Amino acid sequence: MAKIREFAAIRPKEGLEERIAALPYDVYSRREAKAETEREPFSFLRIDRAETQLSDETPTDSPLVYEKARKLLWDMVKNGELVRDASPCFYLYELTMDGRAQTGLVACASIDDYETGVIKKHENTRADKEEDRVRHVDVCSAQTGPIFLTYRKQEAMECLTRRIKEQSPVFAFTAADGVEHRGWKISDPEEIRNIRRIFDGVEHVYIADGHHRAASAVRVGKLRRAAHPGYTGQEEFNWFLSVLFPDDELRILDYNRVVKDLGGLSPEAFLNKLRTYFSIEESDRSVVCAHKGEMGLFLEDRWYRMEVKPEYTSRDPVEGLDVSILQNTVLGPVLGITDPRTDKRIDFVGGIRGRKELERRVRLDCAAAFAMYPTSIRELLEVADAGRLMPPKSTWFEPKLRSGLFIHEIER
Repeated sequence: MAKIREFAAIRPKEGLEERIAALPYDVYSRREAKAETEREPFSFLRIDRAETQLSDETPTDSPLVYEKARKLLWDMVKNGELVRDASPCFYLYELTMDGRAQTGLVACASIDDYETGVIKKHENTRADKEEDRVRHVDVCSAQTGPIFLTYRKQEAMECLTRRIKEQSPVFAFTAADGVEHRGWKISDPEEIRNIRRIFDGVEHVYIADGHHRAASAVRVGKLRRAAHPGYTGQEEFNWFLSVLFPDDELRILDYNRVVKDLGGLSPEAFLNKLRTYFSIEESDRSVVCAHKGEMGLFLEDRWYRMEVKPEYTSRDPVEGLDVSILQNTVLGPVLGITDPRTDKRIDFVGGIRGRKELERRVRLDCAAAFAMYPTSIRELLEVADAGRLMPPKSTWFEPKLRSGLFIHEIER
């Protein structure tokens, strides 16, 4: 069963939440991150991407970057811009986008649950990205970006959440992108016990987003265990910062593909190859996929609607994903893109950017774009329950959790 526990969060001083809260570090290029920190000097991105505070020539993996992050973080605590709660608490974190709200429990999850499979994964991690966050967490001695977890909804947790949200939030603001953020502090001992009891009955929780942050938190925890052979398991480094959402509240957007060339084929020959696997018809407007098995293709300034033929569908939890079908019928066999994780001929475009971005990329530097139907939460859970992994870039969650609103110190 899932083990979670409360913690004494380091949080923005009242009134600074909006200025400090930042989108995840990995949604920005270095240039974009620097521009954002110049726009907002309090942005937590200064800490998550501390190279923005150094010369442009400084490598992103330089020890100077991680030392700068540590100094910036603890200077903000020293200056009172970030404040540590006096006692361990749980928190609620609500995000509202386009009128649709989702509310998660901010808590610490167990690195042992990650190791034993109580916390289930659906995605591999890249060694370089994982190493970066390992060094960031280890040098800062704090987890600064929460891992986005989900669980099958629990009625008791729904009732408790509704009750807590009748109280006044400890912060409430609307970010520049229009997403509303509200938070509540849960310090009542009986409520804390109730939450623990609820999750004592949850068999598994699932990583929705943040596989690299989770893997790095676990690695740092194991390093600290090695440095403290007498550890009890209660030390903060045995736990990692998470926000746990019920599965029925989450929203996955499409994660689309653009390819740099057609593998030497003419557009006409490429379409003929695709017709082996798909029924294809030209569309007079951009294609927004209406159901599983439907995809859009933008090629030579035209949109095409593609429907996968029944013989190329699958009941297998991984092979039946639309992103797998596209990989196994087109990207691999036709274009020779056998490893989309490393092949420079393919790029990925989150659905939040819309179809216009796909059109822009094809007109700018790509030969074709594929618009996908979003992977569902049900599919994600089925893949994780089967102990399998999705292809890279299968899910794009919105809205994104902000960093800097809740920080977990792992060792003083």
